[in-house]
Amino acid sequence: MGQAEAEPSLRCLVTGATGYLGGRLVPELLAAGHTVRCLARKPAKLRGRSWAGRVSVARGDVTDADSLTEALRDIDVAYYLVHALGGGSDFAETDRRAARIFGEQARAAGVRRIVYLGALTPPDVPEEELSPHLRSRAEVGRILLESGVPTAVLGAAVIIGSGSASFEMLRHLTERLPVMTTPSWVRSRVQPIAVRDVLHLLVGCARLPEHVSRRFDIGGPDVLTYEAMMRRYALHAGLRRRAILPVSVLTPRLSSLWVGLVTPVPRELARPLVESLRHEVVCHEQDITCYVLPPPGGFLSFDLALRRALRRVGGAEAVAPPEAVAPSDPLPSDPAWAGGSLYADRRERVVNAPPDALWRVVEAIGGQNGWYSSPLAWAVRGWLDTLWGGSGLRRGRPDPARLRLGDALDFWRVEALERGSLLRLRAEMRLPGEAWLELGVSRDPAGRTVYRQRALYHPRGLAGHLYWWAVAPFHAWVFGGMVRKIAARAEAGPVAVPMPAHP
Repeated sequence: MGQAEAEPSLRCLVTGATGYLGGRLVPELLAAGHTVRCLARKPAKLRGRSWAGRVSVARGDVTDADSLTEALRDIDVAYYLVHALGGGSDFAETDRRAARIFGEQARAAGVRRIVYLGALTPPDVPEEELSPHLRSRAEVGRILLESGVPTAVLGAAVIIGSGSASFEMLRHLTERLPVMTTPSWVRSRVQPIAVRDVLHLLVGCARLPEHVSRRFDIGGPDVLTYEAMMRRYALHAGLRRRAILPVSVLTPRLSSLWVGLVTPVPRELARPLVESLRHEVVCHEQDITCYVLPPPGGFLSFDLALRRALRRVGGAEAVAPPEAVAPSDPLPSDPAWAGGSLYADRRERVVNAPPDALWRVVEAIGGQNGWYSSPLAWAVRGWLDTLWGGSGLRRGRPDPARLRLGDALDFWRVEALERGSLLRLRAEMRLPGEAWLELGVSRDPAGRTVYRQRALYHPRGLAGHLYWWAVAPFHAWVFGGMVRKIAARAEAGPVAVPMPAHP
């Protein structure tokens, strides 16, 4: 028998392509061989994505029937990944109207399938007793199922991946509070799922048989309480064991205010997340696997999904990667409060010297050549590091003139080196967190030489946050002085570098 023919490519519309899941779904659909069109109110937000040149973009909104007419033209599968979370007191009516318009326009355009990602809801709780946002998610799914277009409604609870609002709330609560007085909902059982697995199921739903039109519960292999998830997070993030003291007097409103106070997650997002956690959200069926095969190796456990979500947090690569290499990684388009806390001190200066002259100064930093500013501050930090069991400034540098990838440089190590343009150092001093120092040389549009400097710090636990704020007042003195002295030395002419002694 001959080789089976490959399944034909499908034409897919992704709504919410500028959002958390939509932005990660598009490359997965492209990798599966499908043609993708994105619906966006502001198409400019899609610029800069690695896949932007491989998709078509329709300007429009799910509440605008006219814009949907063109966006849905010749589409086989329409992904509905928008909602009015945090959209004000009338969010439910907005969701209701948008779902009706989308369903009507999809049917009129001859769309073969709608795929909607909603929320996991407890089947034993009457819909009118659900939280307002869970109730709205359920209603949207019902409206789409009644549209006359075969629809797959996937219900998920907490999605584990950097940038997911529910995961970011878990992250920030656990990192910032070693002792927590928490609402009673921390004892609610939850069935989380890795974002990688959510995307796998969304892509697989594109090829569901035409007769399949229903909702599916989706979740990972583990069922845990929110308290257990916080303790697991602390373990994998290298934090001390958290003391969690549940109390029953905190209402959802007070809980959301509390979450908004101790985390950077916006209150309008925190409230629906908190309200949803009042209910037990556990899968009561997993029929989706009868139609879509599980990912290779099976669905990720909570611990493995957590490790994937944490693996790039804090690294300088996670600050502005060209594109995530896995769905669990951060994206540049994620909100500023996602990806864990990352403090930064950024400075730049135009230098009246050629780039190669500036680079020679940058590459000569540290060791016997010094750090160009505040020698006393650097010496004190080195003594403290030695006192705490670190190497201090004793390691120096192996070569007074040139650096190589992996070189030790006082209490730093060369993590990235693009000779002539970039030097990134990773801190190996004793710290309640992780730190990087990045020095860059470039030209601006006017052709001038520019020196750019970033000090990055990812705190570990409450002690890490306190450390940053304790040393922040000295940054202008230390890091500002570095910028001025490096620029001045480059402008002064050739750098005299000590030659190594020979026996």
